Amino acid sequence: MELKQVIVVRNDLGMGKGKLAGQVGHAAVLGYIKVLSKDKKTAKAWEDAGQKKIVVKVENEAEFFGLYEKMKRAVPCALVQDAGMTQLAPGTATCFAAGPWNAQEIDKFTGELKLL
Repeated sequence: MELKQVIVVRNDLGMGKGKLAGQVGHAAVLGYIKVLSKDKKTAKAWEDAGQKKIVVKVENEAEFFGLYEKMKRAVPCALVQDAGMTQLAPGTATCFAAGPWNAQEIDKFTGELKLL
């Protein structure tokens, strides 16, 4: 079984490159921790296989939350909300991690999204 993690980013926020990189980093770590706490075997297998990550984008908040609500029922997901110290208002949802999990299950939801 192929494992991967997909990070879904809101493209409408206009985050700077550094801010975006930080938010994606938060998502990757939070997603891994979530899976590690639920399924250590899957987390370890993903580690051993090279920790495949893909970053995709959605165009607006409605699309973002619609996808998040659907995905979290089938795939472990971790939502990132900004602390509001720099570019965004506190609590702004910036991205979420799906997995690491079965790539085929993740692709059912994200397979048509464009890479960031």
